[in-house]
Amino acid sequence: MREAHTPVMQREVMDLLALRPGMCVVDATVGCGGHAAGILERIGREGMLIGIDWDDEALAIARRKLASAGGDVRLRRGNFREMQEMLAEEGIEKVDAVLFDVGLSSLQLESAERGFSFTAAAPLDMRMDRRRRKTAAAVLGQYSPAELERLFREYGEEPLARAIAREIARRGNPPGTEELADLVRRIYARSGKSGGRIDPATKVFQALRIEVNDELENLQRALPRAVDLLRSGGRIVVISFHSLEDRIVKKEFTRAAKGCVCLPEFPVCRCGKTPILTLITRRPVRPSAEEVGRNPRARSARLRAAEKI
Repeated sequence: MREAHTPVMQREVMDLLALRPGMCVVDATVGCGGHAAGILERIGREGMLIGIDWDDEALAIARRKLASAGGDVRLRRGNFREMQEMLAEEGIEKVDAVLFDVGLSSLQLESAERGFSFTAAAPLDMRMDRRRRKTAAAVLGQYSPAELERLFREYGEEPLARAIAREIARRGNPPGTEELADLVRRIYARSGKSGGRIDPATKVFQALRIEVNDELENLQRALPRAVDLLRSGGRIVVISFHSLEDRIVKKEFTRAAKGCVCLPEFPVCRCGKTPILTLITRRPVRPSAEEVGRNPRARSARLRAAEKI
């Protein structure tokens, strides 16, 4: 089992979480434990780390990796949108910091049989939690051309969504990873368009992965719940890897930092809502050129941070 994984923007994450010994921290996407190991170094043996992930393979790796770190480490398999329920089961009401790293891990990308990547032939699976029934192959086989077009357009921001959806429906049986990638490349070649710096199939694979795992809805639901769990002065840090995720984070942080939702023409506030967050990062923090040189997968990362008032 592969265990190598490089956490993105590790130094920036640790600094923005403002960790101290004895803190209680939630790593909502613990993965293989890369960021978690750094968190444990900062909070010490008197601290507590709750690590959440719905990938059983990643959790097994994290369990081995963090076993020697000491301290109170509690790993839970589940969806981070359910973190309030999970923490309640652990007897925890409030925490000092929450981290989300919502990108794919190297483990998932490089496990060919998981079907996340088109670099090797495999069935189209893409489930982060393999207890779920819906796979990417099922989506391609069961959705209508119109539904696939909407999916590729909304979740992949794919300009050739209609042509790709129609070609998938025309061929009948759902393709595998390499077959789907080749199908998309052929459509791009016929259209005369270029995928730019990325492979033309990238956006279609992204859209399928988001649909299979309900990624955007999970993030929308999880963020306000995470903020609610924070103590006053507690911090939340979110790393996202494409514009759809970053837009959700920006919108939620801005809403929580603004408070009042009254119309501008009202002379005084009538809604009674007050700000609950202070924005630490007005704009997303991007990885340094040095880090991208070491770890090219970090190039699309965007980090935002806020503090509970």
